[in-house]
Amino acid sequence: MRAVVQRVKRASVSVNGRVVDSIGPGLVVLVGVGKGDGREASRQLADKVVNLRIFEDDAGKMNRSLLETGGEILAVSQFTLYGDCRRGRRPSFAQAAPPGEAAALYEAFLSDLRSYGLRVASGQFQARMLVEIHNDGPVTILLDTDKTF
Repeated sequence: MRAVVQRVKRASVSVNGRVVDSIGPGLVVLVGVGKGDGREASRQLADKVVNLRIFEDDAGKMNRSLLETGGEILAVSQFTLYGDCRRGRRPSFAQAAPPGEAAALYEAFLSDLRSYGLRVASGQFQARMLVEIHNDGPVTILLDTDKTF
């Protein structure tokens, strides 16, 4: 699984011009599911996301996690994170999981995040979404479960 994690002041996701979910301060997690990913990858990614120390402490250092700040999460499925642009100019998505597998693991990821007691908002799987992100910092982190955490 791959994720782009952004620290935000607020964020929302809309489908067909209607806001389907939104958050205040916290994290937006754009998450992609790759071929061969399973439940363990979902659990590892969720644990990494909620424990990332990317929020400032009293000294202004990035030293606090989402669990410590009590922020919220907006998780949005994004298969394009598996776009491979090494050849030509049109991305190949051959390494992205098929929709049925990806949907199940995306839902498992949402459940894994919620198991930490945080408020978790989400996008709509396979919908054309408009994601409004007010990146704080900006702070953006890339995570990939294929790379050792």
